[in-house]
Amino acid sequence: MESDEGRQNHTFYELKTMLAVDCEMVLCHDGTEALVRVCVVDNNLEVKLDELVNPLKAVADYRTNITGVSKKDLKGVTCSLVDVQKSLKKLLSKGKILIGHSLSKDLHALKVDYAWVIDTAYIFKYANLLATASASLNSLSKSVLGYAVREEGEPHNCLKDAETAMNLVLAKLKHGFNDPIEVAEKSVPESDMMKLLAHRIPVYLPCQELLKVFSGNPSIDEKIDSRTQGDYYSTCIVFGDIDEVEKAFEELDGQETKDSSGRLQKHVLLKHDDGDVANFYVRKMAYGCRLNKSEFSKKRPPLVDDATPTEKDNDGAEPKKQRTGKKHMKKKSKMSVAD
Repeated sequence: MESDEGRQNHTFYELKTMLAVDCEMVLCHDGTEALVRVCVVDNNLEVKLDELVNPLKAVADYRTNITGVSKKDLKGVTCSLVDVQKSLKKLLSKGKILIGHSLSKDLHALKVDYAWVIDTAYIFKYANLLATASASLNSLSKSVLGYAVREEGEPHNCLKDAETAMNLVLAKLKHGFNDPIEVAEKSVPESDMMKLLAHRIPVYLPCQELLKVFSGNPSIDEKIDSRTQGDYYSTCIVFGDIDEVEKAFEELDGQETKDSSGRLQKHVLLKHDDGDVANFYVRKMAYGCRLNKSEFSKKRPPLVDDATPTEKDNDGAEPKKQRTGKKHMKKKSKMSVAD
């Protein structure tokens, strides 16, 4: 039986070996996302890395309302993705545990594979969300830590997000939170569950053209979002039922991300009749979950998700993960950089 001193030493070991990361990405003209800022903090919230990153390719959308980064912010920035990878490799060289919220997206942006991770999206049980749902970082912070990471409409703060992810894990280790918690995610009317929102659509692209990218027989809700300004508009794609919505979104060809509120969306490319390629986003109306009941599962990932490092495919496919117990955490883990 482990002594109190042993448990304290084990906890101390965990704390001393934890780092939290958060990344912000921009959309490039080639349809890919590129790293634009990265922050890393340790368990004392000491900043270990805080860099603006030059994407080194043409940027289509800085997503300033989400990233907080604009074109002028990158003027004179020479730090590259390779530089960040080198810095991160040094920080992780002694088998650190890497923490983040929806961490796979950050690792994808960093183009690295790493084994010892804690994803704060999966370390709590939720009393008011579906079994496959995960709460947004902001909602978790309100429920667990008692403060909001950002107010409605504010852009992300990369450093604050990394600090919050670390604080969530520290709170979990200290207080347990074994019982389900309630998170203040926004509810969505049932009628809206049968819609997908298409937004940032170029005004020259007729809304009926959008239907070409969807499976099934959807229709267009002609109501234009009143917040639309300038060269873009938005509209809703309406389906017959929730299963059709899920099927259409899953089959939609495009890179899946989350918007600033944590809702799943895809960046879609559509070739227009005149040969030009238009790009826009298709977003789910629901927060933090997939609604297809056949995919529901009561199983959750463990606190530590140990994945064998592998190189990513050229198309950015995520590596397959193996879940193991904490006993494997004493092994050395290496960070693998994808080509």
